[in-house]
Amino acid sequence: MKTLHQSLLLAIGAFALASAAYSAQPPDVVASDGSQNTAMGTDALLNLTPGVNPSGWFNTAAGYEALYSNTTGDFNTALGSNALWTNTTGFSNTATGGNALYSNSTGYGNTATGADVLYFNTTGANNSAFGQDALYGNTTGSANTAVGFEALYDNLGSGNTALGDQALVFTTTGNYNTAAGVKALAQNKTGTANTAAGYGALYGAFPASGNDNTASGYEALYSYSTGSDNTASGAYALYGNTTGKGNIAVGYKAGYNLTTGNDNIDIGNLGTAAEAKTIKIGIQGTQVKTFIAGIYNVPLSGNAVVVTSTGQLGVAAVSSERFKTAIEPMGFNSAKLKQLRPVIFKLKSDATRTRQYGLIAEEVAKVYPELVIRGQNGQIDGVRYDELAPMLLNEVQQQLTQTTEKFDAQAAQIRELKQELAELKARK
Repeated sequence: MKTLHQSLLLAIGAFALASAAYSAQPPDVVASDGSQNTAMGTDALLNLTPGVNPSGWFNTAAGYEALYSNTTGDFNTALGSNALWTNTTGFSNTATGGNALYSNSTGYGNTATGADVLYFNTTGANNSAFGQDALYGNTTGSANTAVGFEALYDNLGSGNTALGDQALVFTTTGNYNTAAGVKALAQNKTGTANTAAGYGALYGAFPASGNDNTASGYEALYSYSTGSDNTASGAYALYGNTTGKGNIAVGYKAGYNLTTGNDNIDIGNLGTAAEAKTIKIGIQGTQVKTFIAGIYNVPLSGNAVVVTSTGQLGVAAVSSERFKTAIEPMGFNSAKLKQLRPVIFKLKSDATRTRQYGLIAEEVAKVYPELVIRGQNGQIDGVRYDELAPMLLNEVQQQLTQTTEKFDAQAAQIRELKQELAELKARK
C-alpha cells in the first residue's frame, strides 16, 4: 500500500512539472500538457514551453531526448533515443528508431523508421525512409522514398525512390531516379531520371552519372557509368555497357557484349563491343526461321534485299557509278555461260514439292567460282543469280552484234550478186 501511495505521488509530481518543462520527469513517466503534447523519457520534448503562444502542438515523444529541441513544431512523432533531436519548427514528421531524423530542424512531412534513418536531414521535406541508415546523408532533398538498409544513403537530390538494401546508396545530387532491388543503381552519383528494377540493375562504375536509363532484370546495365538513354530488359541485358548511349536490349544477356557503342538494338542477341547503329535479332544458328508480318502481298518498288551468311540484311549491289571502281567492258567473260547446266528440281525442305528452275551451285563454282555463295564454314550454299542477268545481257548483245554483222555481210553479198546479174543482163 505504501509503495502504491509513493508511485501516485511521483506521478502527480511529474504531471505538475510538465506544465513548465519536461526535463525533470523520470524516464518511465508520461507527461502531457494543454497543447496536446505527450512526452515519455528523460529530456523528451525538453525545450517545448507549454502554455506559451506560439508553441508546438500535438507532438508525441518517447525516448531519451526525443524531440529534444522542438519549440513550435506541430504534429511530430518521435519514438526512440534522440529521435528528431534537432527539430525546432518542423512539423508532421514521424521518426521511429534511435537517432531517426536526428538533425531535422525545419523539414516537414518526413517519415523515418529505423536506426539513423534520415539522420542528417535538416530542411528536406516529404521524405520516407524505412531501414537502418536509409537516406542517412540526406540534408535538403525532398520527396524521396527509401526502403532497405542504406538505401539512398548519401542522397542530396529529390524525387528519388529506392527499394532494396543499398539501392541508390551513393546517389548525391541525382534526381528522379527509381531503383527497386538490392544494390540497384548503387553506384549512381549524379545521374538523373534513371529507372532500375532487379538485383544490381544499373549498378554502375563509380561514380556513375548517366541519365534517362531504364534497366529491368538481374544486373541489367550493370557496368554503366556515363551512358544515357539506354533501355535494358532481361537478366544481364546491356551488362557491359559503360558509356554507350541510346541502346535498346531485350532478352537474357541481350547486348551483353556491347560496351561503348551507340544507338543499337539487340533483341535476344549478345551484340558486339563498340558497334553502332546496328539492329540484331536472335542468334545465327539458334533461330532458324523468320516470320515477319506485313511483307507478303505488299507491293513496293526498290532494291532487292539480300542476306549474308552471317545473317546481315542489305540491298543487292548498288548500280550507281559513284560506288564503283575499275570499270571495264565485260567482253567475252560471259562466254562460259554455255558451260552451265540449267536444271529443274524440288527442294527437300519444301513440303509442297513445287518444281523449281535453277543451277547446281557446285557446278557453277567450277566455271564461275565468284558466282557462288558460301557459308561461314566455307561450304557452298547457293548461286548469285542476280549476277547472271548482266552476263546474259552481254551474251545477247554479243549475239546481236554478230547477227548484225552477218546480216550486213549477207546484204553486201546480195547487192554484189544483184549488180553482177544486172551486168550480165545488160550484155545480152
